[in-house]
Amino acid sequence: MLRKRRTRKPAPGRSGSFSRRSFLKSVGLGAAVAAAPARLLPAQGKKDSSLRGPGPVPVELTVNGRKVKREVEPRVTLLDLLRDRLDVTGPKQVCDRAECGACSVIRDGKLIYACTALAIECEGSEITTAEGLAPEGEMHAAARAFVECDGFQCGFCTPGQVVALKALLDKHPDPTPEQVRIGMSGNLCRCGAYVKIRRAATTAAAMLAGGGR
Repeated sequence: MLRKRRTRKPAPGRSGSFSRRSFLKSVGLGAAVAAAPARLLPAQGKKDSSLRGPGPVPVELTVNGRKVKREVEPRVTLLDLLRDRLDVTGPKQVCDRAECGACSVIRDGKLIYACTALAIECEGSEITTAEGLAPEGEMHAAARAFVECDGFQCGFCTPGQVVALKALLDKHPDPTPEQVRIGMSGNLCRCGAYVKIRRAATTAAAMLAGGGR
């Protein structure tokens, strides 16, 4: 004979829909909301002007002395903006993870990897690439020294190397061998032309000391 299952009656004054499970769910949800960063919570009547995207947003910056403005998605890197939207192809896309230096550019006087800088982060910045070191065809001493010293083989890394040398000479006009080694250490040459690259660095410093550009 089957026994009839007894149902538990709710205590007087309590709703039958309330349970320990629903209580824990409500507590867990409240804790999650309290712990969530403010930027993830819904806006309370006031729009946060610091948030941009996810669609294309206007970005204005100066590239090699020329002001440019483009609309890009927040995920677009400075390197992609330069190469794909502005046709500035001196910076190369190689490792795409800030390891080789082929995409080196100068941003507001500081050497950076363009592959890991977002375009929207560079709003209002001045960007100098290898093309910007030869205005009107007159090469900077860093570039001329690479030619004189044969500081390249395949040449693929050369634009980034030249930009890195320019940044080094801006900081140390008469660099020591150790300063050259450290200053150029972020740029890899898969052909192994490091001896000539370092020679180009000291040659470029001599050119600038002699009144050259």
